[in-house]
Amino acid sequence: MSRRGARTARETGRRRIVISIKTKLGALVVGAVLLTSGLALVAIRTSTEFRYITVFAMIATLLITQFVAQSLTAPLDEMNTVAGSISRGDFSRRVRGADRRDELGDLASTINRMADDLEAVDRHRKELVANVSHELRTPIAALRAVLENVVDGVSEADPETMRTALRQTERLGRLVETLLDLSRLDNGVVTLKARRLEVWPYLSGVLREANLAASQRGLTSSSGLHNRTDVHLHLDVSPPELTAHADAERLHQVMANLIDNAVKHSPAHGRVTVRARRGPWEDSLALEVEDEGPGIPEALRHTVFERFNRGPVPSQAGPGSDGGTGLGLAIARWAVDLHGGEIGVAESSRGCRIQVTLPGSLPARD
Repeated sequence: MSRRGARTARETGRRRIVISIKTKLGALVVGAVLLTSGLALVAIRTSTEFRYITVFAMIATLLITQFVAQSLTAPLDEMNTVAGSISRGDFSRRVRGADRRDELGDLASTINRMADDLEAVDRHRKELVANVSHELRTPIAALRAVLENVVDGVSEADPETMRTALRQTERLGRLVETLLDLSRLDNGVVTLKARRLEVWPYLSGVLREANLAASQRGLTSSSGLHNRTDVHLHLDVSPPELTAHADAERLHQVMANLIDNAVKHSPAHGRVTVRARRGPWEDSLALEVEDEGPGIPEALRHTVFERFNRGPVPSQAGPGSDGGTGLGLAIARWAVDLHGGEIGVAESSRGCRIQVTLPGSLPARD
């Protein structure tokens, strides 16, 4: 049984043995009534005065009520304390008692999950600031150095110097465009403009642009700029007349990011293969981008599509790779999700193989 199935089974078993707070309070009332009635019968049979029985019944009932109330209010006090810590930005604390079999246990689990999510969001925010600051600082420093040398007369404003400045400016432009894509992703303002595409001509154009970007060393792409001219790009479309229904611009983002990532991580004189086939459903499309690099360890496959996840760059990056911004695959997943499709890392005997499946019709969006 998978972990998800085991977790579902545990949750199902938990739901079956839940004792709600209403049941506990009802049991408290019934117990108090039975205790009082029993003491009253004892008083009648033993000729004990009712005032003693009444006092004893009240004390016993109060003690039982206090015990039950303490078991109910103590977790609420802890939840209030933890919620206060979370509101002040401390996401390290968690509520105990998440294993209780009542509503308080469910509430504790919900608060803990909320704390986990907020901690993850806070971590991503800090990573965003750190990564963007680093990415902006490098080209700005390089551009400033070039311009200072020209102004100070250290170097001439010749074409090669200007090309160096242009490359740094384009790097800044790519980063800003990526951040704009990220903003559109978060705000959900992107709409799909789907149309019928002939897959072979379309993907041929994407590969030509990738080759042109490498040869000219100055053409921007949505994911970054690689300068690998030793990697061979191969296109395999079957049948040749294959068509798809998709947003051309968003699909270009997906393929450009996947190809760019594959080229960067390819070995010297490696090969990147782009395949297109009919998908498992009517009018659907299955795409693959496969390289001959070191691949992605199985333990990291569920994280490669997260933002700012660059993976073990020193070991995976091919010759000339700059590591990227860690946003290319995240944007690719976003574009696939817009289509209602799926993207993931597939098993491969060598290198990394990314699979994309697009449905035949686009999902209805609110």
